[in-house]
Amino acid sequence: MELSLAEAVQPETTARPMNWESPEFGAIYEEHSQAIFYLALRMLGNPAQAEDAAHDVFLKAFRAMKEFRGESNLRTWLYRITINHCRNLAQTWHQRNIFSNADESVWETSTHSESPLRVLEIKELGERIQKTLDGLPEEYRLLLLLVADEKLSYEEIGVLTEQTADAVRGKLHRARKAFQQQFPKTA
Repeated sequence: MELSLAEAVQPETTARPMNWESPEFGAIYEEHSQAIFYLALRMLGNPAQAEDAAHDVFLKAFRAMKEFRGESNLRTWLYRITINHCRNLAQTWHQRNIFSNADESVWETSTHSESPLRVLEIKELGERIQKTLDGLPEEYRLLLLLVADEKLSYEEIGVLTEQTADAVRGKLHRARKAFQQQFPKTA
């Protein structure tokens, strides 16, 4: 039984395995790849590793697509794979002991019409935000990253982090306070 893309993306009421065609999976990749890359980048802090991780996530999803029963949102399922994959990468020996001198230009958000001063301000702000996030406990960092994706509800974040929506609300409040306290006011 083949499903259309619309049917594949929407949660189903009955649990049945998916049977996606390659073009449908390509559309899913196009729709979600940027969000998956962004989450991996913020979790890993290295653009090259994040790009590799995003590709690994979609490879894992493609291989496991028959196991996706549609009981949760497709985006939630992909985020769960990303979180687990990035946590596994962060725990490897190489991640703890090898440092990258990756091109910092990935963090730059400039357009040619912006002044050099504005570009520098944006870059410095991004670096301060990332440094503050890196200083937070992993759970707080993850909650802040997930809530930054405004398409996820507290319930969906709860599914991803294996806790209740109320617990997410409370911990997110504490995470925001911790971020605010640690965020440097000036460079």
